[in-house]
Amino acid sequence: MPLKTPKEYLDSIKKEVNLYIFGEKVKKFWKHPIIRPSINTVMKIYELAQMKEYKDIMTTTSHLTGDIINRFTHIHQSVDDLIKKVKMLRLLGQQTACCFQRCVGFDTANALYSVTYEMDKKNKTNYHERFIKYWLEVQNQDLMVDGAMTDSKGDRGKRPNNQPDPDAYLHVVDESDDGIVVRGAKIHQTGFLNSHRAIIMPTLSLRKGEEEYAISFGVNTNEKGITQVYGRQSCDTRKMEENKLDIGNFKYGGQEIFVIFEDVFIPNDQIFMKGEIKFSGELVNRFAGFHRQSYGGCKVGVGDVLIGATALIAQYNGVEKASHIKDKLVEMIHLNETIFSCGIACSSLGFKRDAGNYEMDMLLANVCKQNVTRFPYEISRLAEDIAGGIICTMPSEADFNSDEIGPLVKKYLSTCNGVSVENRYKVLRFIENLSLGVAAVSYKTESMHGAGSPQAQRIMIARQAGLEKKIKLIKNILDIK
Repeated sequence: MPLKTPKEYLDSIKKEVNLYIFGEKVKKFWKHPIIRPSINTVMKIYELAQMKEYKDIMTTTSHLTGDIINRFTHIHQSVDDLIKKVKMLRLLGQQTACCFQRCVGFDTANALYSVTYEMDKKNKTNYHERFIKYWLEVQNQDLMVDGAMTDSKGDRGKRPNNQPDPDAYLHVVDESDDGIVVRGAKIHQTGFLNSHRAIIMPTLSLRKGEEEYAISFGVNTNEKGITQVYGRQSCDTRKMEENKLDIGNFKYGGQEIFVIFEDVFIPNDQIFMKGEIKFSGELVNRFAGFHRQSYGGCKVGVGDVLIGATALIAQYNGVEKASHIKDKLVEMIHLNETIFSCGIACSSLGFKRDAGNYEMDMLLANVCKQNVTRFPYEISRLAEDIAGGIICTMPSEADFNSDEIGPLVKKYLSTCNGVSVENRYKVLRFIENLSLGVAAVSYKTESMHGAGSPQAQRIMIARQAGLEKKIKLIKNILDIK
């Protein structure tokens, strides 16, 4: 059965990569204190897939081999698959309270599956066959695959082929009978370092004259010519301190990587698009739809934990019975479940593509993500409201445990009888971490910009909404000719 254990996953990523953090090259990145929590998070995925109680949601049967596989390597074969995807992502958010980094490659694969099929049907190419062969290896080895879309973009007012530096968008710089050579960068890459492979996509719909940018391919994350720079995040160096409670979420975390391609060779059998500008926009849109659906699960799971932490701190503060506290918690739940409802709704209205895989309803997926650009911010605001200003003014753990000043700190952080001061400290730090610290990157900023900025969803909502049909409805009711 092709399912890795957490240990097998950890052993499989122990490889040499060209990685920099704080200006220094990193060896044995899996031991680095800033990086390790993000690896723990991915290991949780492999752990849950091994557990009997989560088998139905974390694993499924491959339509390619008939074997039991990790759902993150699955190509959706039904509406039920789409729904279980969202439920799985919520579960993982609940278990880790952070970004678990494996969604992007999952969503990329499902978008590419149907787009390569349609390219082959129109152009008599063999991309779909290549992709299936490539993805079979992913399924059989239970590999973690990143999806890389966002380019550095240079001058946003100019198209890729008009940039002062042509490398502002990743592109082909050389070609031979054996493959292509690419140069450029992909930024905001969630989980790239922790992945075995990555699938690269264009970042926007391309036009005539921009064929060199219309490329999609698979690549090993430690391929020669790839340089990774670890993204700096708020409060990240707390992970390097001995005082773990100051981290907030001291077990799990996410990661963002700045990935630079310096003349990287890609063999033909790993190329899934090369110059097909008419399909570039469709690949972008389908990936975005799948990934916007994902946010209806992952952000909800993290929201569940934040709501739980907020309810717990209200108890620790002795205010859980106050009517306005109850009302704010209800509002947090209402907003969180609204996001989940959209994730389930766009999945429930899924449909079958010609390639045989299932895709979510594009309009509702964009509505889901539009809500995600707002609601986590309000949930976080209410958490900060209930927790109090202490979340960002509290003394350090070193002071808390100091023989000299610690007893006084604990005396004045103490609240109700029977409430552990240390437990209150832990929960306050957790809320700080998720609202203001390093975890806020994946809960708030990623909610805003991940899978496209709010305007990107509004554009898609306008395209998908069928406004002319709505105008016809009122004309028919009022007999307007």
